[in-house]
This record gives sequence, structure tokens and C-alpha cells, in this order.
Amino acid sequence: MPIANAESLLSYPTDFPIKVMGRKEARFAHTVITIVRRHAPDFDAATMELRPSRQGKYLSVTCTIRAQSREQLDALYLDLCDHPSVVMVL
Repeated sequence: MPIANAESLLSYPTDFPIKVMGRKEARFAHTVITIVRRHAPDFDAATMELRPSRQGKYLSVTCTIRAQSREQLDALYLDLCDHPSVVMVL
């Protein structure tokens, strides 16, 4: 059940970090950028943080967007979670 904006702990607009984890593949970071920009066209890819797992099998990509609404974040999370290369979104 979605939480109404009145019940949200966030006030919008706000800077919001999204961490996306997936298998370390050649185009994983590019895929994440493409999905994020679909929902936050002003996202600056130069601010993205990449962190490989200890054994190098996975890659964590952190994107901080300027979130405008709860609905925007929900749609972004769903789009990221639906991609087959994505293992987890936090």
C-alpha cells in the first residue's frame, strides 16, 4: 500500500541516493544511468559512485537524484527492479 505524501518522512524536492546492485557487466552502469534519467532527466552521471564487490563479481552504483515526489521514486524503483541485470535496489 503506497504511503500518502502527507505520511512521508521526506519533504520534496529532496536529494535522494539510490543504490543499485547487479552483476559486474560491461554496460551495467550505463543501463542504470539510462533508467535513472528516464525518471530524473536532470541526473548528472558524473556524480554517480561505483563500488565493486570484494571479489569483483558485483557492482554497486549509487545515484543521487533530486526527487520531486514519492510517485517519481516509486516509478524509478519499479523500473530498476524490473531490469534483469539488477539484483537489488536500496
